[in-house]
Amino acid sequence: MARKKSSNESGQTEAGPLRRAPMREFSRSLPMSLLRAREAVMRQFRPSLRNHGLTEQQWRILRALSAVDEIEVTELAHVAFLLGPSLSRILRDLEARQLIERKAAETDARRAVVSISAKGLKLIEAVAPTSEAIYAEITRRYGARKLAELQEMLGALEAGLAGMNSADEAELEADE
Repeated sequence: MARKKSSNESGQTEAGPLRRAPMREFSRSLPMSLLRAREAVMRQFRPSLRNHGLTEQQWRILRALSAVDEIEVTELAHVAFLLGPSLSRILRDLEARQLIERKAAETDARRAVVSISAKGLKLIEAVAPTSEAIYAEITRRYGARKLAELQEMLGALEAGLAGMNSADEAELEADE
């Protein structure tokens, strides 16, 4: 367990000068708060996914595919927040298990289109009752109104930051 450094009034610790970044406390940073909340939620779902032989990422792909008839691989990567190389490996594994189907896009044979298979849909149906029970327990513990407000606030945060350039994008624009 991490300990906070104790310091005296001169800014010294037992180990030497106190080193503090001119930033908010690490535990209060938004990315860390979001990661901790995500971990608390996913901790509830992982045992069920493991029982069905699925990783979080595989489940995310199957859930995304269950909402559409078919989707191009590049769009699926965007929707599921996965990098291309990771998605390729996951799709290969899901295809080997016959949970998805992959074919060339009608408009461009170089592009791949994927869809969930009948076996994939059966797996979704098998996981769904446990998943919904977990959601019900989360809702009971946290509160339906608070959960709905949280979803709204997270959506508003995402929308509010959509037009904001990341540091990488700002650096690229400055170089142009």
